[in-house]
Amino acid sequence: MTLLPVEDAQARLLARATPITRTETVGLMEADGRRLAADVTARLTQPPFDASAMDGYALRAEDAPAVGSEFTVMGESAAGHAFEGSVGPGEAVRIFTGAPVPAGATSVLLQEDAEVLSGNRIRTTFAVQPGRHIRPRGQDFAEGEVVLAKDCRLDFARLTLAAAANHATLDVYRRPLVALLATGDELVRPGEAPGPSQIIGSNTFGIAALAREAGAEVLDLGIVPDQVPAIAAAVEKARTAGADVLVTLGGASVGDHDLVQKTLVDCGMVLDFWKIAMRPGKPLMVGSLGDMHVLGLPGNPVSSMVCGLLFLEPLLLTLSGRSPLSRERMAVSETAMPANDRRQDYVRATLRRDADGRLLARSHGKQDSSMMKIFAKSECLIIRPPHAPALEAGSPCPVLLLRSIDS
Repeated sequence: MTLLPVEDAQARLLARATPITRTETVGLMEADGRRLAADVTARLTQPPFDASAMDGYALRAEDAPAVGSEFTVMGESAAGHAFEGSVGPGEAVRIFTGAPVPAGATSVLLQEDAEVLSGNRIRTTFAVQPGRHIRPRGQDFAEGEVVLAKDCRLDFARLTLAAAANHATLDVYRRPLVALLATGDELVRPGEAPGPSQIIGSNTFGIAALAREAGAEVLDLGIVPDQVPAIAAAVEKARTAGADVLVTLGGASVGDHDLVQKTLVDCGMVLDFWKIAMRPGKPLMVGSLGDMHVLGLPGNPVSSMVCGLLFLEPLLLTLSGRSPLSRERMAVSETAMPANDRRQDYVRATLRRDADGRLLARSHGKQDSSMMKIFAKSECLIIRPPHAPALEAGSPCPVLLLRSIDS
């Protein structure tokens, strides 16, 4: 099979991905980052009454034509405890922020603009203006008003608005469910003692974190041995759970012990493409099993993480109704690099800013796809397009951000 260019592979993967339309109702505490499945309409008016914006005195503006006007304080209005009467000529009510403005009052005099006299009397020391420091009823929103539109992404501000509109739950689109299946007789879980021919299966945890950061839920199918019945049983678990994406880790090649692709095809998978013109990550596999997307990631940890960034992340964001992240930036290479072959290289590198704010990328010397320590130390991947000429130090180069350079 001919090696497929990275951009073509990404386009083919996303072409058949459509946002999830199944919905669920969740509490506000679980709604952060979710996409609204219906408009949110205010169930009350906010504020529900004319409210004071400051601490001071509620009074009639027409009773204070000039600085030095005097008033008799008749009572108090506090948040949750309104003054029950009304304000008449020459009267004032001590009022606190958020409290209802008594009937008859048309302005709030700041407490620092009032001179306290004896006998519950005050004198104005600042000009009084009608409507000053009063939040009118419905200033924020009115009952029945649409305050949040369907399809918007919920964040801290929008959740606060939904709560203020008196919603305890919200209708949202369901998160994509990603089933993760690691295969290989050589793998054991972290914390276990590996045998003489075994290694720790680490990829699951990085890909799970990447999936969750992209807004997905994760179903860990564990590690299964290189046996067709075991792989087929795990695939069936993913289908039964209603997974939107099945991600296999390792075993997708065609060696004698690479049984994942064959088993998936036997289970009904339609293979879309396999083998990408990239390094690391060449043996990436993409297909579909009914409505479930299938993404076969390489077994080498770095290859798996790079393919996760380039293919799994944009797939999950698309399924969530979001645009893929723009991770690519332009930088200046601090190291010379040789001419490239037909595969697009993703070279692990550090990234920093110089005094002028330019991004400077420095590649690590070793790039073996099994070396996760170097990947974890990197802030970016230098992108070397197919057949790119030799790159001199100080030359511009595209990079793929692994994390924010300013974090």
